[in-house]
Amino acid sequence: MIYHANRTQDNYGEVIGILLLDFKAPFIPGDVGNASTYDYPVRYKLVEGLTFDRLFNKDQTALDILIEAAKDLEKSGVRAITADCGFFALFQKEVAEAVDIPVFLSSLLQTPFIYSIIARDKKVGVISAKADSLDDVSFLDSVNIDRERIVIRGMENKENFYKFGVMEEGYLDTEKIEKEVLEVSEKMIDENPEIGAVLLECSMLPPYAKSVHQSLSLPVFDFITMIDFVKSALVKKEYQGVF
Repeated sequence: MIYHANRTQDNYGEVIGILLLDFKAPFIPGDVGNASTYDYPVRYKLVEGLTFDRLFNKDQTALDILIEAAKDLEKSGVRAITADCGFFALFQKEVAEAVDIPVFLSSLLQTPFIYSIIARDKKVGVISAKADSLDDVSFLDSVNIDRERIVIRGMENKENFYKFGVMEEGYLDTEKIEKEVLEVSEKMIDENPEIGAVLLECSMLPPYAKSVHQSLSLPVFDFITMIDFVKSALVKKEYQGVF
């Protein structure tokens, strides 16, 4: 086999590029921001100056620096681009138009797919970092979400998650966060028994997906289910076996 160099690349083998918010927190295994979450190499790109506040407040002036970062990832040789916050949904369409590789910036992009695999009278329950910010037409329309088939609950009123995931206090207690995630998800199902699947919108919540699944006995989707799915479409498995 003959290989040819890509003059814009310094190294090879990173299929997924991940845009990072300008946010300081410990990213534990399972978090989008922890490279050991994946069983394949990924490449990170910090979007300097793009903070949670700018996303939450729908700051359109952030679009230019986000597109520049996405183009840098494309030049580095990644085959697709994602991000580490579901609120990047605000810029999904614009960034996808700006580069020539697949872009999937928000875990919320899975929602229309989830609608298709559950009964029509079922809804998707979404656990968000800040439900009061996410429950807005500008975010939901950008990823083609049917507002009538979604239930949104947030973590913003949970003390430990709020300090870690919103206020950037720089530390977390995984046992306390897990307890809070279960409290929110279990209450959501109790109040909305028509929910047929759960989506953990926040990139910091996948470490707790297994506990949510065990507690609710429902399908649980998150950022990692999406990233793994797209990666599987970009790098195909060679099958070995017996016929």
